Amino acid sequence: MLDNLVEHGWSQHQLFLPADLTLALAAECLALRNVDALKWASVGRGKQQTRQASIRGDQIRWLKAGQSLACDRYLQIMDNLRLLLNRHLFLGLDEYESHFAFYAPGASYMKHLDRFRDDDCRTISAVIYLNEDWLPEQGGALRLHPEGECTQDITPLACRLVLFLSADMQHEVLPATRDRMSLAGWFRRRS
Repeated sequence: MLDNLVEHGWSQHQLFLPADLTLALAAECLALRNVDALKWASVGRGKQQTRQASIRGDQIRWLKAGQSLACDRYLQIMDNLRLLLNRHLFLGLDEYESHFAFYAPGASYMKHLDRFRDDDCRTISAVIYLNEDWLPEQGGALRLHPEGECTQDITPLACRLVLFLSADMQHEVLPATRDRMSLAGWFRRRS
């Protein structure tokens, strides 16, 4: 995992989360959607933050410690990964933030970077998929644009983790023909 991240700026791992945890997180995301507890994602920061459906069409809900046993278990796994990244790559990662991301059929997110121009805290981006029995022909791939290399399309299959450098890896979410769920997160340094 670390070698690919350093050498290519990204890495992907099958079966990163246990299947039972993935199912519990998927059920929680769907339950939040069913009670309208997800909000439309926006672009920009602060006063510049706006909803622009032509750029980003997902609905999100930020995770908080204590909101559910599944979320607490997931956040602990990601904190262990943060410690591993710090131990081997000396990144000074201080925290992890994450949200559910729900894309209805046809929704997408145009090519972008995960780091704000005026804030370099986001260091490593993490995406974990919650979609059982996903077929490549259903779309919804995460398309990575590694500099100087061919694009990489990653199918959003349950339990899969993708890590990439927040400041360097342009990426996009392609439209799908079915509901697409994930957890998007960022390992952050202190500001």
